[in-house]
Amino acid sequence: MSKLDEAWAPYVPSKEQPWNLRRVVHLHRRAGFAAIWQELRRDLTDGPGPSVDRLLKGQARINGVPEDFPKIANLLARSAHDPGRLKAWWIYRMYWGPDPLGERLTLMWHDHFATSNSKVGDLSAMRRQNEIFREHARGPFADLLKAVVHDPALLIWLDAPVNRKGQPNENLGRELMELFTLGVGAYTERDVKEAARVLTGWTVENGAFRYAVIGHDDGEKTLLGHKGRWHGDDLVRILLEHPATSRRLAWRICDLFFGENALAPSSIDALAAALREHQLEIAWAVETVLRSRAFFADANLGDSVLGPVEFVVGLPRALERFEPPPSSLLLAEWAARIGQDLFYPPNVGGWPSGRGWLGTQAIIGRANFAAALVEGKLTGRPSPVDGIALAERHQRGKDLHDLLTFYAELFTGMAPEPAWRERLITALGPTAERNPESVARAIALLMASPEVQLA
Repeated sequence: MSKLDEAWAPYVPSKEQPWNLRRVVHLHRRAGFAAIWQELRRDLTDGPGPSVDRLLKGQARINGVPEDFPKIANLLARSAHDPGRLKAWWIYRMYWGPDPLGERLTLMWHDHFATSNSKVGDLSAMRRQNEIFREHARGPFADLLKAVVHDPALLIWLDAPVNRKGQPNENLGRELMELFTLGVGAYTERDVKEAARVLTGWTVENGAFRYAVIGHDDGEKTLLGHKGRWHGDDLVRILLEHPATSRRLAWRICDLFFGENALAPSSIDALAAALREHQLEIAWAVETVLRSRAFFADANLGDSVLGPVEFVVGLPRALERFEPPPSSLLLAEWAARIGQDLFYPPNVGGWPSGRGWLGTQAIIGRANFAAALVEGKLTGRPSPVDGIALAERHQRGKDLHDLLTFYAELFTGMAPEPAWRERLITALGPTAERNPESVARAIALLMASPEVQLA
């Protein structure tokens, strides 16, 4: 295996890089929405192979998956007649569904093909687009791209209906190349203009894609060096065959699973080359990453800021808030409040990532969310977190220091470093002891800590 490919060699636990609780938590926070203590202990015992297997198969969760989940999810989808309930439907899927990795990938594609209902103005269309992302989340990228570029929500978002022969609109063609496939630098402005001509005639009628022949410019076009009387599907084929598409796709997948500066550009190039050999198969790429030496490397541990949705879904799940459960409506509202309003990305480029999530207001909002969570304000009836009972259920929490250690391990996979522990003890005050009030404050302080903001 060449040096370029070494990052993607399978991870094998060693003395230098052991399979430990930190790596188990890392796996679930990057590839899901955190895990409960029972799941963490199971995976610590079973090792990386079975642990990754369960995530890939959508079988990682032990508790908190209703037997009638599909029925409830479908009922919520059909009743999503306002934006809040549409967001709540998706949050419900993330929180209760059996396949957290599938929902993380669905969220990734929502960011990649960023479409906002602020312009689309059709909740049913937005939900159908979301189902496209979920259906094709792990499949061949060709199938996903072909489905999305014919999706009414995306076409309305990028002005396809006004792109007609003699009056080309460049929005769809430009974003199709710049954001969805090739990336900046792999095409020219001439290519954008020609792509607009190629896509003329693509429109939406009665909520469905329609190709209007009369509106199509059937003249010869030269696109990325290819000359012909191209139609929209020809453009999609040309883009899928272009080598820059695999690089853009490899970057997108690595952006999800790696923190800033955790991966060398040469490793992304190697993954891109292998993706081309595997016909842009998303499932292959995701499995390769999650089993890799690079994913579990020290450089990739604890260096990626949790996005708002990951934060508000993962923390209550880790605390086993199943009865009474948090309101999915409130979780969606909190995610929007701290920067990620589902179905309403800020622009065609999607949401920020990394440190872009941590503006002053967002940091304050995260601390307020942590407080609301432990105080029980996210449930239908007030129900504070009983931090002592949860720890005792897992044979932990003999004193306040052990409670701090347990919850730090639950959230990060590590006992708190001395400086972190000292900050917590100081914030709790000299009268803090092992009682429900002090423990609840300690959990809120932990969740608001910088160490827990990093996955």
